[in-house]
Amino acid sequence: MSVVSLISTQTLPKKPEIGGKKVMFEEDDLPYEEEILRNPYSVKCWLRYIEHKNDGPVTSLNMIYERALKELPGSYKLWYNYLRLRRKQVKGRVITDPGYEDVNNAFERALVFMHKMPRIWLDYCQFLIDQCKITRTRRTFDRALRALPITQHHRIWPMYLKFVRSHPLHETAVRAYRRYLKLSPEDAEEYVEYLVSIDRMDEAALRMADIVNQENFVSKEGKSNHQVSDEVHLT
Repeated sequence: MSVVSLISTQTLPKKPEIGGKKVMFEEDDLPYEEEILRNPYSVKCWLRYIEHKNDGPVTSLNMIYERALKELPGSYKLWYNYLRLRRKQVKGRVITDPGYEDVNNAFERALVFMHKMPRIWLDYCQFLIDQCKITRTRRTFDRALRALPITQHHRIWPMYLKFVRSHPLHETAVRAYRRYLKLSPEDAEEYVEYLVSIDRMDEAALRMADIVNQENFVSKEGKSNHQVSDEVHLT
């Protein structure tokens, strides 16, 4: 027996629930509801339903995503698209709007399953930066580095270092750079430039001298050892 033949109102006889609330349907939703009843673990079926609801009310669209993710919590495609949609929905609002925290919570739920996906971490960190949540952003960057394999750390560090450089977080930035240089010692000159910019000349000189004394030193800035040595003396 088809689902449509069981319909007596505009709801399915066995109504799905989200958060204890029964989900209501429009009449033109029924073919999609029938399809996901037959194939609840098909990402393609859910995406077709989502596309159908794209121009509908925001709450209805979000509800479809939530239902899809309840069935398929390990789907990167669903989480990525849903989080992008949720960010778009709060874009332009004042950062004190409670909608931002709702999106933050959605990211936290996603990371239960997506903690090995650097793109999700990067999007979350950028979203927190946009909210001016400095401490929470720093902690989230650190969480990302702990969660991801070291082979993925190069995805996180550029944004992390840009973040700490853009705020008066000198001690935090110094600690971050020291950690980063263990992974990428070839970027020591960038660290020296940062030290000079915050007037930590003694450490800058020591770092630069250490660079020059390395026999296999190759400057990423295209400088010769002689040029770097001159900079040490000038410093």
